[in-house]
Amino acid sequence: MFKVFAIGPRAAIESAWDALAWADPSPADAVDAKEESRTTWRLDAYAATREAAEACAEIVRETTLELSPTVEALENRDWVKLSLEGLPAVEAGRFIVAGSHALAATSPGKTAVLVEAGPAFGTGHHGTTLGCLLALNAVLRHRRPGRVLDLGTGTGVLAIAALKAGARFALATDIDADSVETAWENAVTNKATARFKALKATGTHHHQIQSRAPYDTVFANILAKPLVRLAPGIAKVLAPGGRVILSGLLTHQEPMVRGAFAGHGLALEQRIRRDGWSTLVYRRLA
Repeated sequence: MFKVFAIGPRAAIESAWDALAWADPSPADAVDAKEESRTTWRLDAYAATREAAEACAEIVRETTLELSPTVEALENRDWVKLSLEGLPAVEAGRFIVAGSHALAATSPGKTAVLVEAGPAFGTGHHGTTLGCLLALNAVLRHRRPGRVLDLGTGTGVLAIAALKAGARFALATDIDADSVETAWENAVTNKATARFKALKATGTHHHQIQSRAPYDTVFANILAKPLVRLAPGIAKVLAPGGRVILSGLLTHQEPMVRGAFAGHGLALEQRIRRDGWSTLVYRRLA
């Protein structure tokens, strides 16, 4: 495994992130951008081979002259899992998300979601997952989650949190089979399998998604361009008065996503920004 990293101004980091995330095919297995200090941001990309890592570095150089990417070899270990181990619990309103190492020391009275370190995305620490949990917490002030669809479920944390908050049913989907398996395992750990189903699927056209529509709450914590493509399908499976919680988009990508969801009978209800990422909440008009 190899890591490519660069530090620089936010605009340059976001441009490089976009270029790596949307290269087709991308030489990067994973890409992340985060605030390093008040004036600088950091880009981290991971690749399986040195050749792929060098290709990542070249994309960064071609995208902006402000960054000087560095490639370094990593030990052959599960770096995703290791990076998650020992993380502190994350609180988002009534919710608290943590592994067993931290959950025992958490605050009483919270809705606890147990998510252990693993390869799937979604522990609550990332600005997108945190934003979705905060958005769900806000929605719960007005209504229960009802029937839930979680697109790009990762660890299943959002679907499980909704179930623990009173959802009648949650369908968690992902394009990655390992994530689907991880989501189910987390549902078992959280004793939430009775009303939970995990499914490998792309988009909203799978017959099991369609047969269970409409949904009162839809999560789509993926990426900006897939959100744009999925906008019509998401609007069609959302029940009148239902909420869709969108994330996975950088703040500068908000206009693109908002443009895609305009004109589908949806009203923007809330926007949450965390660590350079945005979460948008739409309500389906009756």
